[in-house]
Amino acid sequence: MPLGEHQFIDHYEILALIGAGGMGEVYRARDTRLNRDVAIKVLPGFSSPEPDRLRRFEQEARAAAALNHPNILAVYQMGVFEDAPYLVSELLEGETLRERLKRGALPLRKVIDYGVQIAKGLAAAHEKGIVHRDLKPENLFLTKDGQVKILDFGLARLTQATPSSFAQAPHEVETIPGIMMGSMGYMSPEQVRGSAADQRSDIFTFTAVLYEMLTGQRAFQRATSIDAMSAILNEEPTPLAQLKPNLPVGLEKILQRGLEKNPEQRFQSASDLGFALESMSDATHSTFVSTRKFQRESADASHRTLFWFIGIVLLIAVGVVAWLWMRPVSEPQVANYLQLTHDGVQKSLIGTDGSRIFLTLGDGGREETAAIPVGGGEPARITMPGTDMIPVDMSPDGSSFLVVDGTGYPETGPLWSLPVIGGSPRRLGDATGHTAAWTSDGKQLAYANGTDVFIANADGSGARKIATMKNFVSGLTISPDDAEVRIETEEISQSGSNVVVGERTIWRLAAKGGTPEPLVPEWPNTRDECCGQWSSDGNYFVFQSQGQIWELPRSGGLFGKRAKPVQLTASPMNLQSPLPSRNGKKLFVVGMTFRGELTSFEVKTGKPSVFMGGASADCIEASRDGKQVVYISYPQGDLWKSNADGTNRVQLTFAPFKPVLPRWSPDAQNIIFFEFPGGPNHPGKIYEIPADGGSPRPLLPNDNQNEQDPTWSADGKRIAFGGDANDATRAQGPAIKILNLANDEVSLLPGSDRMFSPRWSPDGRYIAAMTSDSSRLMIFDFQTQKWNEIGKGTLSWLNWSRDSQYIYMKNLTGKGAVQRIRVSDGQVDKITDLSNFVFTGVGGGSVSVAPDGSALLLRDRGTQDVYALDWMEP
Repeated sequence: MPLGEHQFIDHYEILALIGAGGMGEVYRARDTRLNRDVAIKVLPGFSSPEPDRLRRFEQEARAAAALNHPNILAVYQMGVFEDAPYLVSELLEGETLRERLKRGALPLRKVIDYGVQIAKGLAAAHEKGIVHRDLKPENLFLTKDGQVKILDFGLARLTQATPSSFAQAPHEVETIPGIMMGSMGYMSPEQVRGSAADQRSDIFTFTAVLYEMLTGQRAFQRATSIDAMSAILNEEPTPLAQLKPNLPVGLEKILQRGLEKNPEQRFQSASDLGFALESMSDATHSTFVSTRKFQRESADASHRTLFWFIGIVLLIAVGVVAWLWMRPVSEPQVANYLQLTHDGVQKSLIGTDGSRIFLTLGDGGREETAAIPVGGGEPARITMPGTDMIPVDMSPDGSSFLVVDGTGYPETGPLWSLPVIGGSPRRLGDATGHTAAWTSDGKQLAYANGTDVFIANADGSGARKIATMKNFVSGLTISPDDAEVRIETEEISQSGSNVVVGERTIWRLAAKGGTPEPLVPEWPNTRDECCGQWSSDGNYFVFQSQGQIWELPRSGGLFGKRAKPVQLTASPMNLQSPLPSRNGKKLFVVGMTFRGELTSFEVKTGKPSVFMGGASADCIEASRDGKQVVYISYPQGDLWKSNADGTNRVQLTFAPFKPVLPRWSPDAQNIIFFEFPGGPNHPGKIYEIPADGGSPRPLLPNDNQNEQDPTWSADGKRIAFGGDANDATRAQGPAIKILNLANDEVSLLPGSDRMFSPRWSPDGRYIAAMTSDSSRLMIFDFQTQKWNEIGKGTLSWLNWSRDSQYIYMKNLTGKGAVQRIRVSDGQVDKITDLSNFVFTGVGGGSVSVAPDGSALLLRDRGTQDVYALDWMEP
């Protein structure tokens, strides 16, 4: 069914035919509602005798729509037009990998870059239980900005899909034994045999594509299909050494493992293959080499003057000095990722005594302490003497924990020393804080309380303040010579007790005090530096940024030239919490993947069930009539709306917007949300967007203070909002403001000093809020014009019931629970405890309310495990 120019499908105007293939025709179209260009794929020539083509097309839509990843084509909508199904997706600018390969092999650096991106996309698909089964250069698109997009999940098989994801999917296409699915020359041996294909089949075809990218020729190119199938089953490709002798030897081993005939002998996951490729990235680094040719002076050169001789010597000396100045600082390398844990639980590394790695496990409402052998194994829980005790550092000899016995947010309290092998904790004087670190000689400690940094004796005595930072201090590290303190700060914004966002920066400061300066003054990335540790020999400082691990030499070399940070890893997973081993041979990290499953809890029974098919959706809010919801996709952070059952999804915002807490207007015509601060010059802002789509507009464009947690009045004429809990712009702390939409005037809500996170009741009578330490739930009654305390705890994520009778919230006191409190008398009902629930989300784990009154949480279905990397210094 060819479509003509300017013909309409729904609200999409056809502009031009882009291409056509066996699974459909692709058109460039204009989305007249959102005013953007999209791609529309139409299944041509459909008729009732071809139900399999329709099922395959529907499966492509379901599989692609279930995936939301930067390296996978984004699917917006599916529909039917004149009996022909169509699929709406993002419009890509660039070329397919096949088109690029027509010009020959790719440079090694590009192959590594593209390969890691493809591995990320495949890993995301495989985590959803989706196998592509038709990966080939035609289905890989290279955008103009250097991104790779995986296309066409029309042959995807949904393997081991969770009931929450696909149990209700109609007409699912099953693999029929003996039927080959895939493209000739790129199929795995099991596909050639017509056997079941799993994620390892994608790894085979992915490796075949890598081979072609490196060499410019297909791995199993033969004259006929029969010969190609025979080669896939029985032959090996021409060795890389014969075709490209200058390529790193390690690549040959990677390709050999990826192209193993037996699936059990291949890489077992796309992440593993991505790690292997990442380990080869160092081979792409160019090295400055200077060569000189010196010619022997002839026998009759004795007439050269002493002046010229001295000049040449000086010239050489200048050249040597320049070379020493300009040459890059020698860099360590990491390789050979070895997974040490396999439980997937949230983790953060504390330290190591040489034989064990100590870590925290966040597998419930509270963190637990545990240990694993350095060679890997199951985490063994370590019981703390107090329920609120959290280790933040280890003594230099690995015998004791430095512990904070904290409450509130951030969890702040007395500092203790606790023997690792068991024994009585020892209170460290009057030292009180939320993070701390011992010096390398164990004679002193540094600790932070809010924005203040102190140095004290090891027993807590003799404390003196050495700095007051602008932002909250989240971590401390002391240099091996004990002369410098490295201070990590975070720009905190809160809509609950566990939300930490904004810029993260590492500062350097002399231990005796002075003016802190950024560790990296001209950092090219968005400020996101965290969790620094020194290597065992003290030569390198490792830290995390932008989801990867970086290093900075202790000294920049000759003349004190300042070194620049070097990225050590380029993993398909996010890496965090770097911890060098004591013997200097390993670097331990936590590798992370991100995925959530929306789960509802019935109020009376606490019984859990998946909601909206287990979508990875956060910050849900239902419209007043309960028929629609808005939510934030996780981890992408985009704003979507849909029917309450998850159907008819429409994306409302796109990067770089990162909405939080969307709220329907009472008439369901508009949605407001806010963005967390993006640095000192980018305060949190409130935006409004039409529910039918459009461009978000700031409600207070000229306001330079943080605006957060917007909430509508019952009549839709006013909006209440707050600042963040650590608002330092007001002497009285945060406060709640009310915006009159009729005249744009902003007023303070009486008595709201040191309160934040407002929520207006649906009937308009109350505003609920929390005190700035998240410990008390307060309610303002517009009839009496008074505030009353109706609850206590470690609170976050307030939500009103639809009838304004209850407030839902998360309370992290003890092991944590989701509760609702009755406004009339303060009665508290526990909906579910959080002892066995691992939550996640763009804001750290929100609580929402479904249209039927059940509580909604986003269950963490991602993974966090400890990996050991080989650490190799030059």
